[in-house]
Amino acid sequence: MKLKKSIYEAIIAQAQRELPNEACGYLAEKDGQVVAHYELYNVDQSFEHFSMDPKEQFGAVKSMRSQGQTLAAVYHSHPSTPARPSVEDIKLAYDPKLSYLIISLAEPTPSVKSFKIEGGQVRPEEITLLED
Repeated sequence: MKLKKSIYEAIIAQAQRELPNEACGYLAEKDGQVVAHYELYNVDQSFEHFSMDPKEQFGAVKSMRSQGQTLAAVYHSHPSTPARPSVEDIKLAYDPKLSYLIISLAEPTPSVKSFKIEGGQVRPEEITLLED
């Protein structure tokens, strides 16, 4: 995954801002690189899981399409656990074409990792940070 450094920093900031709860959102891509992020509201307001508001999801995808972007990834944070998919994350990974980004705040320095998940199988995905 090719990700602008400013977006990488923005999703970490969102995760820190939304503590103690999980943060969540979408990443949009154009021409093979992530060019935008969409912060979505965690309606569960939980530190263990998240659910997105369907109206916000629809609005984000509509905005992406209007700008020639496509949905590339779902991201969320783990406030106190490592940046790896939980059993629930794997179960809820509904689209094998998407990437699933997890921001861990368990350590003093945040960790961000990306995964492809298909049929319950998890495969790490490299993140390449791009200058803006």
